[in-house]
Amino acid sequence: MFTKFRIFCIAFILCVTQTWAQKNSIPYWNKNTQLLPWRFVPSITNITYEDLDKDGDPDILRALLNGEIPILWIDDNDNMKYGDKEGDTVDDCLLIDKNKDGKFAGPHDFSLDWADEDKNGKADIQLIVSNAGTKVRNYFDWGADFMYVLDDDQDNIMHYVDWNKIAMQAWEHNGHANFFYDYSGNSTFLKMHGSSFRIDDLRYNWENPFIFYDEDGDKLTEMAIRLVDTPHFRDTSATKNTQNGFDKVPQDIDIIFTKRIDYAAITWDLDNDNGPGNEFDFDMSMLFKGKGFSYQDQGHHFKSLKALPEANKFFDDSRWRSIDTLFYPDRDTAYAMTYKQGDWQECRIVFDEDDDCNRWERVEFYDPKDIFTIGVEKGGLDHNKQADALGDRGEFDMDNSGKGKLYIGAFDGRIHLYGAEWGAWRIDQTAYSFQGFGGQYDRWGRDRLQRPQDKFATVKYTDTDKNGFIDQLEYDLDGDKVFEDKISLLALGIDDKQALINTAETSYQDFKAIFNTVAENMWLKAQKAVEKAKKFNINTFHYAFYLQPHSLHEKYDFGYWLNFYLYQDMRYEAKVKKDKKLLQSIDKAYYAGNWDLLN
Repeated sequence: MFTKFRIFCIAFILCVTQTWAQKNSIPYWNKNTQLLPWRFVPSITNITYEDLDKDGDPDILRALLNGEIPILWIDDNDNMKYGDKEGDTVDDCLLIDKNKDGKFAGPHDFSLDWADEDKNGKADIQLIVSNAGTKVRNYFDWGADFMYVLDDDQDNIMHYVDWNKIAMQAWEHNGHANFFYDYSGNSTFLKMHGSSFRIDDLRYNWENPFIFYDEDGDKLTEMAIRLVDTPHFRDTSATKNTQNGFDKVPQDIDIIFTKRIDYAAITWDLDNDNGPGNEFDFDMSMLFKGKGFSYQDQGHHFKSLKALPEANKFFDDSRWRSIDTLFYPDRDTAYAMTYKQGDWQECRIVFDEDDDCNRWERVEFYDPKDIFTIGVEKGGLDHNKQADALGDRGEFDMDNSGKGKLYIGAFDGRIHLYGAEWGAWRIDQTAYSFQGFGGQYDRWGRDRLQRPQDKFATVKYTDTDKNGFIDQLEYDLDGDKVFEDKISLLALGIDDKQALINTAETSYQDFKAIFNTVAENMWLKAQKAVEKAKKFNINTFHYAFYLQPHSLHEKYDFGYWLNFYLYQDMRYEAKVKKDKKLLQSIDKAYYAGNWDLLN
């Protein structure tokens, strides 16, 4: 009797709930407005429930979103009740049949899964499986995303979804560079641009991982590491496919990960000047490419990822619901593995000299291509569309002879890449061609946001004696793409060798201290240049702007320019006097970084 009564009550509640939900056709107030669509639209109808484990409470909630799109909530933490209109964002899973073909987690569908690893009532992991269609084969599918976010600092910020479009939006931000995605603070994500049904082993990823470090506890990011496992793609060659293992997987699988990191990029905010309104301000990045290192021993077990197997029957591709281990170097091992285990064939650095980069991932790298050609994918330094067209300095060690070590050049007081064969700096003195967060994605389209500028000054750096240190500088200051001035440190009798910075053993705090020393020394050298210039009767009043730095970076920047301008003015005076000996003395003092040499 009791059982019949209980069944009657449940049926009554279910009937009432469904009737209410079906009548609740009032559009959600923030559906397709011009405001940010932060939340899952609660305007759902046609609710039904299913009790998979027969424990008296629902495990599945089916409904229609906006009256037309089928959705399915899976109650992985078993706390759903009859009458609920949605699952929770702690430990549940949401499937959205975007293309309304009757299948969940298939082509063109959108799925989210939350996992509460420590059972504290807050999600620690959020997975988005945003599948594209079936037409793109044998390469990245840029319209698809398979992406875990690990909320390492437990701020509850993870993916950002535009619920009007039912799509992840990785570039939306507040103000200057306060991104909605969890790029700030301590966070990790793993990502592949590909539909789940095209990927062989979903325990591995392409960006594997992307790690953000909050080094001072301000909930912002001072350092980031991006490690990449470039996968094998199914080829037209049967021989290549056999070599890469495609003969052992179904024909609809196009992606097999190598289980090796072949690309590693590290970026630093050297002066730690990020803050409200300037959330991302990386200054220098280092890139390694090559054979890299294996990470098959870097398995991480998660007890909350694998959940409610009875619900797998609802999935077109349920494999990601059966995973309990992800393979990636974590935030404690990634840096050391990069430097100590990596077999690298190439190294680069880039420095944001005009301090206009607010990209969330890094200062993007220049390519070792034509110095003067400018434009996206046109074969110049800024060939990479994410690179700053102007204002950055890139250096290239194309055989990795320097192993990523750095040094401070006496000739300009700046940080340089040991082993670099050459480098170049495209000067954008006022950051007129302002890069900012970059644009190029989502609603910003495919173009750079910055102003184009065809004419710009350039400095080229060369290691002519191949000892790992720059010893020649060439200047094109008038922007005619012809170097009008060349300086050889060797011809001046200056030893180009400097003390090395072993990056592998250098912490973020060490880098911060190094840059502090660089900036302060740059400023002291500029003050000495002012003293020397007065002896030449040069009126330094005209450079009063550079004499008033207000930050560490301005000491670095203003110090460089003040020193350079006064050096050139003193040079000019020597040329007017036709005093070659004086000219050489001025050159030697400047490029040796020691104005005391000039009597």
